[in-house]
Amino acid sequence: MNTVAKRQVMSLTVNGDTYEVLVSPRQTLLDVIRGPIGLRGTKEGCATGTCGVCTINNEQGEALLSCLTPALEWDGKSVTTVEGLEADGELAPIQQAFVEFGAVQCGFCTPGVIMSAQGLLNSFHKPSEDDINDGMAGVLCRCTGHIKVKDAIRDVVKKRA
Repeated sequence: MNTVAKRQVMSLTVNGDTYEVLVSPRQTLLDVIRGPIGLRGTKEGCATGTCGVCTINNEQGEALLSCLTPALEWDGKSVTTVEGLEADGELAPIQQAFVEFGAVQCGFCTPGVIMSAQGLLNSFHKPSEDDINDGMAGVLCRCTGHIKVKDAIRDVVKKRA
């Protein structure tokens, strides 16, 4: 008996652009974003949801682990990747704060860290220190220890009205 899963076409909006892609039931959002859609900002670190490097934001702006999310569950829905944060050629406030505070080191986890921080900022207008710690706990960064990352988040929060 042939147990090969059948591929099907799905529609996915990424950063405001809609794509029709052929996917198998085993493919994750990460596979589709990096594969047929061709965006390379979202990284794969562990493929088990442990490191958070693959974090993107769902339709509600919340952090989502793309390596664990079956792509077909997102048929007809939308997500945002790190490439979609900038607007009109300007960095998003969290991206600009990362630059200003030197919150990047090697850069591998940076997209996931930024998207986790953006998800936190989307969920809380004025996150508490506990909210910031909890929001960033899901992304492993061996270079920064999140000190500068948290400084960048605090700066964005401070500049909000």
